[in-house]
Amino acid sequence: MDAIDICYASAGELAPLIKNKELSPVEIIDAHLARIEATEPVLNSFITLLADQSRAAARQAEADIQKGNYRGPLHGIPVALKDLYNTGGVRTTSGSRLFDNFIPEEDCTVAARFRDAGAILLGKLNMHQFAYGPTGENPDYGHMHNPWDPEKVTGGSSGGSGSATAAGQCTITTGSDTGGSIRIPAALCGIVGLKPTYGLVSRYGLTPLSWSLDHPGPMVRTVEDAALAMNVIAGYDPKDVASAQVDIPDYTSALTNDVRGLRIGIPKEYFDAPLDPEVSVSVRDALDLLESLGAVVTVVDLPMYKDTQAISTAILMAEASAYHQDLLGRDGDKLYPPIRLRLEAGLFITAADYLRAQQGRTIFNRQARRLLDDVDLLAGPTEPVTAPQLLAERIQVGEHEMGTTAALTQYSRPYNLTGFPAIAIPCGFSQSGMPISLQLAGRPFDELTVLRAAHAYEQATDWHKRRPPI
Repeated sequence: MDAIDICYASAGELAPLIKNKELSPVEIIDAHLARIEATEPVLNSFITLLADQSRAAARQAEADIQKGNYRGPLHGIPVALKDLYNTGGVRTTSGSRLFDNFIPEEDCTVAARFRDAGAILLGKLNMHQFAYGPTGENPDYGHMHNPWDPEKVTGGSSGGSGSATAAGQCTITTGSDTGGSIRIPAALCGIVGLKPTYGLVSRYGLTPLSWSLDHPGPMVRTVEDAALAMNVIAGYDPKDVASAQVDIPDYTSALTNDVRGLRIGIPKEYFDAPLDPEVSVSVRDALDLLESLGAVVTVVDLPMYKDTQAISTAILMAEASAYHQDLLGRDGDKLYPPIRLRLEAGLFITAADYLRAQQGRTIFNRQARRLLDDVDLLAGPTEPVTAPQLLAERIQVGEHEMGTTAALTQYSRPYNLTGFPAIAIPCGFSQSGMPISLQLAGRPFDELTVLRAAHAYEQATDWHKRRPPI
């Protein structure tokens, strides 16, 4: 296996080679560091690269495995974390120069669980400042660039995670998803992004954006790797007040390739909304393929779908401004102007506005839960368009012109309101060579069904095998 093949191999492919001592963690880390050196000048995926530390960790992993102390499928696997995940002894900037010298004393829970599993931290990934945007802009550390076309956005806010994974810079990365910030860059960069059920993965040690909407999760190139990552990071954490005490299955048990009898609902509102024709065709083809594999696909109604943007916006803005209020008063003039504007605008949302939005959220959640009594999954596009041009404020979506933020979040925000698990998986490419993505969402804590359908579709296609031209 040559260096570039190592970089594009999944954790599921690398793990048996490491376990059987056919491939060393040192070789794997060296290959990825060389890949980063070759592509980082274009992509700008990383804020902090831990070359020396990761090489030392790889040598230690190699020694441990040689002694028979193999920890499991992530032992020796390169992992990189969005730079709002606290890492003990390594700076965590949250995408802002204001925190350029902030060095946490301890790991966040997710980082600690990866470390305990033997994963090797390559570094901290670039992101939209304070995770407050869907495009991947960052004037402090440089904007992120899509490996399929560097003039296009990666999506955000986990843009560095999207580009690093798609370009073979890292095997497993993490994102945080408040209005789509795992699924948006996963869709636009042509990878797999899983937003787990709210409370399933600990938020302890992550810089919050909106406490009731934030979801940490994995960004990878295969559904199997999403399952392997979830086996490590999912589970109750007493340090997170929202952490759920539920049984944690072996998520790889879902990878059966069997979707016979699975009931998939397509909210008709998804296709009534502004949608690029190429995206519509690819997503409908994906749904037809799932039906040919034995799933039962029906059109359903999600009546309050059109209200989810307004509900989500009120909640997100109020909670984000409450968290960052002191920073805004102290250092507002040092913030990226669009971020400052959003934080200032959130201060004008009244308690009545916030409570009405939470009431609307409750009604919408009840509708969505009732809908999932009749179907097992909800399916549709992850994004209505392929990746827009970098810094575009408005984009063309089918016959409609829309604000970029509204367009990129129209299909993702509903599942932050409900907390349902949702996954983005590649389902095609546009004529210009940009990725198109299918989104599948399921019942709370039913990641197994989401992963089951996503894996079956993935294995019946080869979209996930394509590599960007960079």
